[in-house]
Amino acid sequence: MSAIRQRILENMQKFSRAMIGAVLFLPVIGLILALSSVLTNPTLISETSFLHQSGQLLGDTFWPLFGNLGLLFCVGISYGLAKDKKTEVALVSVMCFIMFLGANHSWLEHIHGIAEKINGEYYGTGQTQLLGFVVVDMGVFLGIILGCTIAWVHNKVSNIELPGALSMYGGAKLTLVAMTPVVIFYAIAFTWIWPFMTHGIGALTGFMKNAGVAGVFVYGFFEKFLIPTGLHHFVWSPFQLTQIGGTLNVDGQVVSGTQAIFLAYMRHPDLTPVMNDALRFSQQGMTTIFGLAGASLAFYHTAKPEKKMMAKAILLPAIITSMLTGITEPIEFTFLFVSPLLWVIHATLTAASQAICDIFTVRPWGASGLIEFLIYNLPLPVSLTRWPGYVLIGIGQFAVYYVIFRTLVVKLNLKTPGREDDDNVKLYSKADYRKKVGNPQSVTDEIINGLGGKENIISVDNCFTRLRVVIKNMDLVDDLILKSTGANGVVRNRNEVQVIYGVKVGQVRSRVDSWLAEN
Repeated sequence: MSAIRQRILENMQKFSRAMIGAVLFLPVIGLILALSSVLTNPTLISETSFLHQSGQLLGDTFWPLFGNLGLLFCVGISYGLAKDKKTEVALVSVMCFIMFLGANHSWLEHIHGIAEKINGEYYGTGQTQLLGFVVVDMGVFLGIILGCTIAWVHNKVSNIELPGALSMYGGAKLTLVAMTPVVIFYAIAFTWIWPFMTHGIGALTGFMKNAGVAGVFVYGFFEKFLIPTGLHHFVWSPFQLTQIGGTLNVDGQVVSGTQAIFLAYMRHPDLTPVMNDALRFSQQGMTTIFGLAGASLAFYHTAKPEKKMMAKAILLPAIITSMLTGITEPIEFTFLFVSPLLWVIHATLTAASQAICDIFTVRPWGASGLIEFLIYNLPLPVSLTRWPGYVLIGIGQFAVYYVIFRTLVVKLNLKTPGREDDDNVKLYSKADYRKKVGNPQSVTDEIINGLGGKENIISVDNCFTRLRVVIKNMDLVDDLILKSTGANGVVRNRNEVQVIYGVKVGQVRSRVDSWLAEN
C-alpha cells in the first residue's frame, strides 16, 4: 500500500507542477487588471482623461484572459505533463479545446439543449459562451480535464511512427488523431454529467460557507501546512480560480473564484456594501507581511552574538522577499527542517489569523505580499474591504509570532539561523555562495555536481520557488553542495529533489537547462 500511496503522491506532484505553468502568469495578469481598475476609477481619475481611456484599454485587453482560463490551463497542463515534443502538444491542446467547443455546441443543438438566455445572458443556466460557442459551463475544469487527457494520450502515442504513406500522420500528429474520438466523447458525456458535477461543486461551496469560521481555519491550516509537499496548490487554486471559491454575476457575465470576484469589484465597487464572502479565503498573505517578520526578528534576537551578522544576512533578504512579493519559502525553509513543531505552529497561526479576519468581516485582497495588497485594496472604499482591520490583526500577528517563536527557540534550544553548533557548515554555505554570485557558470557547475552529475538527472522543472529535479540515484545528491549555491533548503521525495531557491529559481532553471544542453 505504501508504494501505491507514493505513486499517487508522485502523480499529484506532477500535476501540481504542470498546473503551476499557467498559474505563474496570473499574478501578472491580476496586477495589470488592478492597475486598469485604478485608472478607470472615476473618483480618482476623470472619465474624459487619457489615463482613464488607457485603463479601459488595458482592462479590455486582459479581462478576456480571465474569461478563457480553461484554454490557458489546457495548454499549460498538457505542456507540463508531456514528456517530450512539448511544443507540438501545446498546439494540439489548442486544437482539441476548440474541437470540444464545436462538438459540445453541436450536440446541444442536436438535442435541443441550448438554454434560453435570462435577461440576455446565460448566467444561471449551466451554460456559457466561449469563443462564440454556447457550451456547458465547466469553467477552468474543462482545461484541466482536457490538458491531463491530452498529455496522457500524447505520452502514449507521440513516439509511434506509422509506415509508408501514413508516416506523415505519426508522431505528435497522431496525438490529435487519437484525441478526436475522446474529444467527441467528452463533448457528449459532459452534457449529461457536468450538471451533476455542478451540483456537487455547489454543495462543496455551500459546506465551506456554512462551516463558517471553522471552514476558513481548516482552509488556512492546510494551505500553509502542505507547502513542503508542493500539494498546497490543490488547496488554494480551486478557491482562487474556480466556482468552488464562489461566483458573481457582473453585468450578465459570470466570474468565478476569489481573484476574479475581487477584480470585478475593482471595476464595480458599488456591487454590494461589503465585499463578497468569497474573499474569506484570500487572507493568507497576512503571514507573509506580518507573521514571518515577527518570526525573523525572533530568530535574529536569539542568534548567538558572534553570529548575528550572519543571521541578518540570511534573514533580511528572505523576509523582504516575503513581505513584498508573498514568496515565503526562503524564510520558511530556514526553520522547517530545524523544527517541525514550529511549522505546525506556523500553519496554526496562519489559519487563526484568517479565521479572525472572517469573524470581523475583514475582506481585502490579502492573498500575497505588500505590493499586491496596496495596488488591489487602496483604490477601493475602506467600507468595502475593511483593510485597516487587516493591518491591525496583522500587527497582533507579528507580536504573537515573535513571542511564541522566541520562547520556543530558547526553551527547546532550536538551531535556527545563527544558533548552529557547527560553524563551518552554515558559514561555508553562505560565504561560498557570495563568492560565486559573480560567476553564474561556477554556481551552475556546483548545482549539477550537487545533483550527482548530468548522468544522474532525468528531468528538470520548476515552480514559484523550487527547482524540481527527477534523478536516478538519490545517494549521489549532496545537500551541502546544493545549499552552497544559495539554496534555502532541499526536499527529497523518492526520486525527486526539490531545491528551494526562492524568486530567482527561474534564472537558476534557465542556467541549468543551458548547461545540460551544452554539455
